[in-house]
Amino acid sequence: MRTDFTPEQLADPATAVAEAVIRKCVHCGFCTATCPTYVLLGDELDSPRGRIYLIQNMLETEAEPTPQVVKHIDRCLSCLSCMTTCPSGVNYMHLVDHARAYIERRYRRPLAERAIRAMLAAVLPYPRRFRFALGLARLARPLAPIFRRTSQTRPLAAMLELAPRTLPVRTRQDAPPVVRPVGRVALLQGCAEPLLRPQIRAATLRLLARIGYQVVSAPGEVCCGALVHHMGKEAAALEAARRNVDAWSRLIEADGLDAILITASGCGTTIKDYGFMLREEPAYADRAARISALARDISEFLAPLDLPMPRRSGLTIAYHGACSLQHGQKLPDVPRKLLAAAGYRVVTPAEAHLCCGSAGTYNILRPELAGRLGDRKVANLDRLDADLVATGNIGCAVQIGMRSARPVVHVVQLIDWATGGPKPEELADLQVAEG
Repeated sequence: MRTDFTPEQLADPATAVAEAVIRKCVHCGFCTATCPTYVLLGDELDSPRGRIYLIQNMLETEAEPTPQVVKHIDRCLSCLSCMTTCPSGVNYMHLVDHARAYIERRYRRPLAERAIRAMLAAVLPYPRRFRFALGLARLARPLAPIFRRTSQTRPLAAMLELAPRTLPVRTRQDAPPVVRPVGRVALLQGCAEPLLRPQIRAATLRLLARIGYQVVSAPGEVCCGALVHHMGKEAAALEAARRNVDAWSRLIEADGLDAILITASGCGTTIKDYGFMLREEPAYADRAARISALARDISEFLAPLDLPMPRRSGLTIAYHGACSLQHGQKLPDVPRKLLAAAGYRVVTPAEAHLCCGSAGTYNILRPELAGRLGDRKVANLDRLDADLVATGNIGCAVQIGMRSARPVVHVVQLIDWATGGPKPEELADLQVAEG
């Protein structure tokens, strides 16, 4: 696409990156067929191609964002399916992230919207605050029907409906000792996942110890920054990235690391982009690139290893590939092959490339569209008539789990089970013929 940025505008590194991304788009329209919002709404402005035009005009004219432009940018899930489809290599992720930061700086949202977004940014990345908020949500759940009546308060209703009715008991999770470690890895502690599904971390720790890896945590580690990053809160996202780069760099300098492992693929996509996010900061650029190079999704790390997996028969798994894994990290087949190697029968749904509607805070801020996508995803999964659903991202597990009668577990729980770990507690009522 032709652009008309001035030399003065292109002197800004972020604008220069945006301009290069826009110029790569050839307006072919392949992205429209795989964009969830275009599939649902059929509006060109709710496709990646349409949004690129809106962003280009906004940035070139340095215009104040209009409510119409903000609406269409906000509707984007950042699922990145368009990047998988695009034949021209358009890095839509970097472009839409820049547009969101621009909107956050230049657009004054209605009061209720500002308050809800500020609350999400102040609570979700902080486990203690999040746990307290989940406790309050259980008490406030009867208010959900009232909040659902108006568009301004509908996100509050979505929050209450997403909150679990009970929380797992808080327990200390330490890595089992390894006598002769074959390697040393850091495991991202996370924000939402350890509160909602601590069994995922427990399974990961057991599995890594079983195959000989020493697992360490990084003092000073914080939220990866993905949640605030996708809300356009650039300063908060960059600060989170810096703190994590500092924390993991200390581990590297002390005794070295073979990898930084992540069990929530949404976090992994962001951490793998730290090198880009901090590229203009001399004190962090090289170290951030090193951290990004060490980041691995847990399935990506396990795939090349010779795991002691006895065959397990009689269990059919519907695999849901999180967008952040198949589109963001370009790992569409790795978890599925890992499960098949463990002896499970793995099936995939129709429209596997389409987002389930979770997308970080999207199912809170855009509950209607998220709900339609969630229902569509679960309907496709149900048609497979599998015993359970497996995924690699906590947001997807919650979004699908609240709609499906089938248990939803993390891929690593199933690999832990296949290699000698306990049966996942979510499958307690599932009868399995083991081989």
